[in-house]
Amino acid sequence: MPSHDTSRARFRLSGDHIAVFSHLVTGEPIPTSLNSAEKELKDCRLINDAGEFSADVAPLVATLMDPVAVVTVEMLGEHDRLVHELTISNGYVFSRESWPDEVESSYAQVEPQMLVWALAHMVNLQRADPISTGVPCVESTVGVLDAGLDSLSSAPTGSEESADHVAKALAQTGSLSDPALSLLANMIGELRSSWRMTTAWHGEDEGKRGTKVRGFGIWDCGPLGYWHRELPAEPVLEGQVGPESPLKLVPVPARRVWEMITGMLPEENEIAHR
Repeated sequence: MPSHDTSRARFRLSGDHIAVFSHLVTGEPIPTSLNSAEKELKDCRLINDAGEFSADVAPLVATLMDPVAVVTVEMLGEHDRLVHELTISNGYVFSRESWPDEVESSYAQVEPQMLVWALAHMVNLQRADPISTGVPCVESTVGVLDAGLDSLSSAPTGSEESADHVAKALAQTGSLSDPALSLLANMIGELRSSWRMTTAWHGEDEGKRGTKVRGFGIWDCGPLGYWHRELPAEPVLEGQVGPESPLKLVPVPARRVWEMITGMLPEENEIAHR
């Protein structure tokens, strides 16, 4: 059931509710499969019987239907895959945060001056001092990484036992040796989440309008800090990465992650104006 909080300009909406908004904006007939979602929106007075939007939800609809740029955060963790977004239009900015096992997402208005803070909040960026690992980076392949991650499903509880179990799986690949092997095993054992942030916007090249994309990926390894996944480099397209693709993880301080998030927002001269 959709809901809204006018005191904080926030809403809880599902994909079906957003689809109803889209049909109303374009004037297309709403399919019967969305009748239930349409009724729910009417019941909470976000739309009326004439298909008009309430004053509360109109800015959100305008932003989602005509974005200037969209920043997408894809997170993998204990609860599998979660996707969050920040949508920027000419007049407003709204965030969308999903929740494990929930159909509805939380949408909230964001002040333009708070864009970087909102994105940092989405990925749970914490102030942390970089640790000394003894190696400048970890280099291997995606196949070796997958072997380590797959071993977690049968790993015993306890961080030390889990790391030993992962280390044995990595050693069986024959591609890593210490200290990188032990470090990667501990990183996988401590992995809170891996996430990638991607920005897409309307840009222009030599007078031709087109979609521009940039992104980066991070491992949040808890007590082992943040690691920038330099390879495979973002943005990664579907089918572009295989077991033999190179993997490179570089430790970075939290302030560097903040700077990378800041760099995700396109400059004014990068945007193609209508």
